[in-house]
Amino acid sequence: MEFLRPADWEEALAAKAAHPGAVPLAGGTDVMVELNLGLRRPERLLDLSRVRELHEWETAAGSVRLGASVPYATIMERLGHLLPGLALASRTVASPQIRNRAGVGGNLGTASPAGDAHPALLAAGAEVEAASVRGTRRIPVEAFYTGVKRNALAPDELIRAVHLPVADGPQQYAKVGTRNAMVIAVCAFGLALHPATRTVRTGIGSAAPTPVRADAAEEFLAGVLEEGRHWDTGRPLAPSAAALCAAACDPIDDVRSTARYRRHAVGVLARRTLAWAWEAHRARPDAFEGAA
Repeated sequence: MEFLRPADWEEALAAKAAHPGAVPLAGGTDVMVELNLGLRRPERLLDLSRVRELHEWETAAGSVRLGASVPYATIMERLGHLLPGLALASRTVASPQIRNRAGVGGNLGTASPAGDAHPALLAAGAEVEAASVRGTRRIPVEAFYTGVKRNALAPDELIRAVHLPVADGPQQYAKVGTRNAMVIAVCAFGLALHPATRTVRTGIGSAAPTPVRADAAEEFLAGVLEEGRHWDTGRPLAPSAAALCAAACDPIDDVRSTARYRRHAVGVLARRTLAWAWEAHRARPDAFEGAA
């Protein structure tokens, strides 16, 4: 196995162009497990640990550009006020040691439906910045997942960063697992209120072949909030859309759970996260200023 170790981003893109089959190695959370278990034996590994810009983040024009290798620990400690949903999801990732090493780019590259970051990225409305020697493009995150552990990257592309809007309302994340740490999700759910556009976005993990949004639930909740003038008045919100969120799932039976339980659990998580997010929104002192 050949080990490629570029010193900068341009060198990394050139290596990927020359060897499209090279497997990127950043935090190594997923790749090293597959190598150690003998599930994968690529001809080449492309080590990105020396590419400094992948570990950097910046804010501009109401959005955060998050380098693909920014560790989950950094997201928790420094970006929680800007990206609360992703920060909550980061807290559920594996162990402190792994959170200090792993980043969102690895979750996206692996594209496992059980990746912890995916529901939060979907709910926030993230875009994936993909690059090659041919240029750079941004892919809406819901279009990034193309199948079980498959993504929309071309063979010569690498994930450079993720772009997320700064949260304009409360965001929540919840996960069900068979234990409290170092666990692959049985299912996970992310929800974000977007008062600026008067919309609700969701994200579901580990309950379908790919991470998905509950589109019907989002439309239903947007209608309820608008027709009931909840955005203007802050009145309590009763409907949960739990059944619609559960209906968005297409789960399987496996060693961690039955499909039936996953659907049920997603509905429960949807109801809880919506209640938490709406109560947090109502508690904001400026949420209803100028409301009629």
